[in-house]
Amino acid sequence: MDLPLKGITVLDFTRVMAGPFTTMLLGDLGAEVIKIEPPGGDDTRGWGPPWIGEDSAYFMSANRNKKSIILDLKKIESREIVERLVKRSDVVVENFRPGVAAQLGIDYNTLSKINPRIVYCSISGFGQSGLYRDKPGYDLIALAMSGLMSITGEPDRPPVKFGVPIADLTTAIFAALSIVSALYWREKTGKGQYIDIALLDVQVLLLSHQAFNFFATGEEPKRMGSAHPNIVPYQAFETSDGYVVVCVGNEKLWQNFCKVIGRLDLLNDARYKTNAERVVNREALIQELEKLFKNNSTSYWVEKLEEAEIPVAPIYTVSKVLEDEHVKHRRMVLDIDHPKIGRMKMLGTPFKLSETPGQIRIPPPYKGQHTDEILRELGFSQEDINTFKNKHVVG
Repeated sequence: MDLPLKGITVLDFTRVMAGPFTTMLLGDLGAEVIKIEPPGGDDTRGWGPPWIGEDSAYFMSANRNKKSIILDLKKIESREIVERLVKRSDVVVENFRPGVAAQLGIDYNTLSKINPRIVYCSISGFGQSGLYRDKPGYDLIALAMSGLMSITGEPDRPPVKFGVPIADLTTAIFAALSIVSALYWREKTGKGQYIDIALLDVQVLLLSHQAFNFFATGEEPKRMGSAHPNIVPYQAFETSDGYVVVCVGNEKLWQNFCKVIGRLDLLNDARYKTNAERVVNREALIQELEKLFKNNSTSYWVEKLEEAEIPVAPIYTVSKVLEDEHVKHRRMVLDIDHPKIGRMKMLGTPFKLSETPGQIRIPPPYKGQHTDEILRELGFSQEDINTFKNKHVVG
C-alpha cells in the first residue's frame, strides 16, 4: 500500500525534539527521511538515563522512520555530498539558531539555487526576524515567554511546565502541516518555498480562548489548576482513592449531574442556575463538590456518571494508559524489531487514513547506520566513501 508521502525525500538537519518530531511525522506518512547527524550524533542520543540499547529513550521517541548518515558539515568536502542530496530531495528541515545554516552553506538561498523546487523549513525559538531572533530557542523558554506557563499550575503556587516538551511537539505539528501545504502548492505551481516556524508563534496561538478572555475583559488570566475559566464544573476532583475529571459542558448535563450525585438542591440554588452564574460563584460550588467526591472511589464515580452520560474519566498514570486495552486496540503501543536491540516498544501513529494510514516502517537508526547505503545511492564509489571516511567527512 502506497503512503501519502511516498516518493518525497526529506533532508533532516535537526536535533533534539521540535525538528526530529516534525520529520518523524513526515516519515510516518511515507516520506524517506535522511537524518544528517554531526560526528557526535544528535545531542539527544546521550540524554539518558534511561537507555534503550546504546541510545537514550528520549532519542528513540522522535526518530523512527529515518535513515542516519554522519556528515561533518564544517568540512569543505561535505559540500559535494550535500549538493547531491539536495538535487534528489523535496524537503529540507533545520533547527539551527538563525544564521548558522548560512555559515554551514545549507541555508535556503544556497540550496534553492541547487534545487528551485525545494521546500525548506527553518524551526527556531523566535523566528528568523524580530527583536528576539537570536535568543536561544528551548521549549521551556517559549513556554515562559508565551504566557502559557503563567496560566499553568495551581492558584497561589509557582507556574509549572507541561510533563512533555509541549512547545516543541506542537511546533512540530505546525511545521509538518506547513511542509505538506507547501508541497501541495508546489504541485500546482512547480515552485518551492521557504517556511519560517517559531516556537513562540505557535504557543501564542495556543493561548486561544485565554487570549480572547483577556481581549474581552482586560483582566489577566490566572492559574486555575485543572479548572476551566469559562465552564463550571469542569475539572479534576479527588476521590477516596484517586482522581476523576468531570466535564459538565451544558445545562442538560448540569441537571443530570445534580441528579446523579444526589444534590437536587443545587438545581434550585439561584447561584448555580446557569453556567454563567456557576462561573461567578465557582468557589462555593467547588467546595461542595470536593467534599462529595471524596466520599467514594474513582471507579464508583466513573461508573455512576457514565451511566448518566456525564463526561467523566479517571486520571491515568503513564503505565496505566500504555497498558489500556483501547489504546492497544488503536495500535498506539506496538512492538517493532531493531537491528541491535531486537524487539522494542514503540508508540503508534495517530494517522488513521482509510486508504493510506501512517506506518512505522523503520526503527530509530543507530548512529550513522545508513551512511554507506546513502552515499552509494548518490553515486559515490566505495573508493570515494573510503576517502570521505579517512578524511572524517562521514562516519
